[in-house]
Amino acid sequence: MGQHNSEAQQSGIGVLDKAIAVLQAAAQQPCGLAELCAETGLPRATAHRLAVGLEVHRLLRRGPDGRWRPGAALAELSGGTADPLLDATAVVLPKLRDMTGESVQVYRRDGVQRVCVASAEPPSGLRDTVPVGSRLPMTAGSGAKVLTAWADAHTQQAILAEAVFGERTLLEVRRRGWAQSVAEREPGVASVSAPVRDSSGAVVAAVSVSGPVDRIGRKPGARWASDLLDAAESLQERL
Repeated sequence: MGQHNSEAQQSGIGVLDKAIAVLQAAAQQPCGLAELCAETGLPRATAHRLAVGLEVHRLLRRGPDGRWRPGAALAELSGGTADPLLDATAVVLPKLRDMTGESVQVYRRDGVQRVCVASAEPPSGLRDTVPVGSRLPMTAGSGAKVLTAWADAHTQQAILAEAVFGERTLLEVRRRGWAQSVAEREPGVASVSAPVRDSSGAVVAAVSVSGPVDRIGRKPGARWASDLLDAAESLQERL
């Protein structure tokens, strides 16, 4: 333990050296907390606090497996991007927004929460604004249903213990390939979401259209599911 941390060049600024050790460990291979501790020699509480802090600043991100890996901000600082999903959303989301006239988002699962990693808003009118970086519970909403439907069994059970939906809903989501919600996450808001898959077919995110129930209606899936599935396929093609 501590091999990488002890061999790395030290600046004499303790917290900085520890943060760099965490970054270097995650850059070599995706790391859960146990792997971070093993690679850096840091106590669990310290490694977790630093990794979460680096995640807030998008220097690290957590994948569907819960492990930390390099975040988009690292490459952005050097003029590039390390996240193909974000590259893809920059092309696909504005088109989906213009087609629907509604707010669109992409969410990744982080444990039993979901994080908005990209969004596009209509230029005017009533919006369902979800700022990038927002962390929402996985207990309600169409995006939560999609991410839960394709999560591992342990995560599913943890979410279902608190969720407004049940296993039958998840079976239906998997069967038809999309989810909808009406006034679940927030009163007066409806949404529809579809899974985004990587090249291996694993679900890595959910793409959503959301807006006022008064405008979208109480069956948003009937209105937008087809366009949303096309957008999800476009995202997958770019991953």
